[in-house]
Amino acid sequence: MNIMLQRLTCTSLLLFLLGHGISLAQVPFYEGKTIRIVRGGAPGGVGEMRTRAVINFLKKHVPGNPTILIEFMPGAGGAKAANHIYRGAEADGLVIGSMPGGMISSAVLGQRGVQYDLEKFIYLGSPNSASHYVFFTNKKLGLDNLSKLTAYSGLRIGAQTVGHPTHYTGRLFAYLLGLKDPKFIAGYSAPELDVALMRNELDAQSGVASNVVKQNPEFIEKNLVDFHTILEIPRGNKHPRFAHLPAIDGFAKTEKERKLIALHRTLRLAGSPLVLPPGTPRDRAEILRKAMRAIFADPEFLAEYHKLTGEEASPLMPEAHDEAIRELPRDPDTVAFYKMLGGTQPLPAR
Repeated sequence: MNIMLQRLTCTSLLLFLLGHGISLAQVPFYEGKTIRIVRGGAPGGVGEMRTRAVINFLKKHVPGNPTILIEFMPGAGGAKAANHIYRGAEADGLVIGSMPGGMISSAVLGQRGVQYDLEKFIYLGSPNSASHYVFFTNKKLGLDNLSKLTAYSGLRIGAQTVGHPTHYTGRLFAYLLGLKDPKFIAGYSAPELDVALMRNELDAQSGVASNVVKQNPEFIEKNLVDFHTILEIPRGNKHPRFAHLPAIDGFAKTEKERKLIALHRTLRLAGSPLVLPPGTPRDRAEILRKAMRAIFADPEFLAEYHKLTGEEASPLMPEAHDEAIRELPRDPDTVAFYKMLGGTQPLPAR
């Protein structure tokens, strides 16, 4: 009888341990974990809002309900944060980079300080692939039509860092509009740009259309600025508030200039990349890629994204993001010209 009891006890214990082991194996990896989002920019602006819209739904779609934290790492148009994700961050699936599009252009153009290989990141997609940039001036200047704008000399155009999309796009607008002796002043955060414009420290800037609508509605409602032209991304996608503005494509005079616009548009089309460090375990990467697919298809996310950013989400899925990186234009002449355009030297004559 004692032998039988011992056998039953051992069998019960074995079944308990096996069952316990199975239950442990079924515990999601991210349960009880913290995911750190490294945002390649300063707080404020539409870039932060895009990131926060995704963060709000990571807990919902990543199995295990992890804690999500955001860390801001501005510098070099996103290159500082990209370098960190590529070289310094743990490849354990608990660190995600949220980058501005400048991270991609800096690498394509071989900008100084880039220590990462675009093709080695693991791409989780982007909440936005369509975007629009508008060029506008302080109303006090009285430049209410293109003739007055192109006749004005020495326009002070603000931007964030050299290499940031606001810098590239501002210089692209100035070049294609044929502005006289424009001055480019970088080093502002997104909120500081708007304040500097209203304080007459700057005359003009290139801004994301949705950011203007969401963050600075008074620019439109109180007629504080004059809007001049728009860069549509993708081409032909009209912004409901700025559909009346002429597209910058119409100002291109040569094939070289049309290629220049095409390269800029394609770089911006890659959106705001969400990336994992190279070497992140495949199973953890796939958990996050699957979560991103679910987030980008979630009607609640789409509504929240619109609420926070003022723009319609235009998600780029992980697989499409991989393809976009592979197919980036690399024509040497166009890249060289675009690289020169994005520098700090005076704009070339057309």
